[in-house]
Amino acid sequence: MKTTQTKLNFYTSAFLVLLGNWAFFQHVLVVYPLILKNIGFLVSLIVGLDALIMLLLTLVSSKYTTKPILILLLLVSSATSFFMNNYNVVIDYIMIQNVLQTNLQETVDLISPKLVTTLLFQGVLPAALVYFVKIEATSWKRTTVAKIKTVSVCLLIVLGSVLLFSKFYTSFFREHKSLRYYTNPIHFLYSVGKYVSKTYYNTKAVVQPLGTDARIPATDTDRELIVLVIGEAARADRFSLNGYKRTTNPLLQQEDVISFTNMYSSGTSTAFSVPCMFSIFPRDQYSDRKGAANENLLDVLQHAGVHVLWRDNNSDSKGVALRMPYQDYKLPALNTICDIECRDEGMLVGLQEYIDGQRQGDIMIVLHQMGNHGPAYYKRYPAAFERFAPACQTNQLDECTNEEIGNAYDNAILYTDYVLQKIITLLKSNTDRFETAMIYMSDHGESLGEYGVFLHGLPYAMAPDTQKHIASVFWFGDSFKINKKMLRDKAAHPYSHDNLFHTILGLMEIETTIYNKQLDMVNN
Repeated sequence: MKTTQTKLNFYTSAFLVLLGNWAFFQHVLVVYPLILKNIGFLVSLIVGLDALIMLLLTLVSSKYTTKPILILLLLVSSATSFFMNNYNVVIDYIMIQNVLQTNLQETVDLISPKLVTTLLFQGVLPAALVYFVKIEATSWKRTTVAKIKTVSVCLLIVLGSVLLFSKFYTSFFREHKSLRYYTNPIHFLYSVGKYVSKTYYNTKAVVQPLGTDARIPATDTDRELIVLVIGEAARADRFSLNGYKRTTNPLLQQEDVISFTNMYSSGTSTAFSVPCMFSIFPRDQYSDRKGAANENLLDVLQHAGVHVLWRDNNSDSKGVALRMPYQDYKLPALNTICDIECRDEGMLVGLQEYIDGQRQGDIMIVLHQMGNHGPAYYKRYPAAFERFAPACQTNQLDECTNEEIGNAYDNAILYTDYVLQKIITLLKSNTDRFETAMIYMSDHGESLGEYGVFLHGLPYAMAPDTQKHIASVFWFGDSFKINKKMLRDKAAHPYSHDNLFHTILGLMEIETTIYNKQLDMVNN
């Protein structure tokens, strides 16, 4: 079978619009329902999107690039289409960052028969057709003329659509900006460009020192031992400590803990939230570039002579622990508590020996949990913790009811409750030598089907509270010199990841010019 380069681009763009943009048009129809006055605009949107994709394909097409580009685009677009359709996520540059930083175990959790079927029929088969079709050979002059004509027609269609329905497009671009996040592959390509740009800068960044004046005053003769637990995808409203109807925190409820009920994350993904929460920059000033170009909280602690250890049972530290001791607990090589996957509890094994090995100075231990990482919530806890049933037993969430998904999610919270209580027990055994504390703070929240949205990672401005309102629990040993009553009185005040940096410095009693007492949750 033979065809021209222009026709092949047209067939591909039409295929992508009709089969790869269900999520986009579903969201559009919510804002612009299928009623008579909207018909013309909706048709123009379909035609305009087709023309825009056609325009981009024409600009990058040549004798040697047409087929490779179309094949790659079809394969990638089928994957993005699946995740947008089934989880209602958007593929922005942060999501691309998440995907590229995801480990093999997390990738396997996303594979399902429905994903394979979508990739096959929406990606592999059309890509094979592109591969086997023969493109008619034409002269350079004829190819150039055809390109100019195609580009001109596409531009006229796009501009004509906008001008003809200007009132609709004014609201579309100004009032409903989030809709464009679902255009496939337009927004995906834009996001790739943005990610490449940011990554290129980050690899070239020279890390600037931070808080090199940090010191522990001579008057601080007590040693501090703080365990900072970074939770994963733990929502505030699923902790019974915060009033949730189910008892998901039976063990923590027996401890003298303080739950901060109005805590918000800096982002909706691990890749953004984790480096941001350790950064001196608040969320509205933070960027990947700043994160990569500046030292963070843990560097400041090391400048002051604090012993810092990072243990990770998640993907990695997202660059936070590059300059300090780091231990990977995702594999049985270090983690001795593994069944279908290595457990968060395993990060506690040998921790007492590490503490005993630090003869002098304060200690900060960071534990990065697997926590409630979705969509395979059922894998996040040992079988003994399946208290809420029936629990969804697949990563293909469309096969489960929202109740079953919530049951599996709550079981994972129940396991986190168990792990945190074990950490408190460990710290209690060290209160005769240290001022001990546990700080638990999730990296972001999670959508569990509310309004048809699942998982996390939506752009912050459009993300629901379920992806930003996070669980956070503090525990202090009896020897820690703080006013617990005053802290309980403030527990419902609005806080965020922005407070972590200065709160830790305050707890460690570190003196440095970069410390801002106004952001210290405990000592302010």
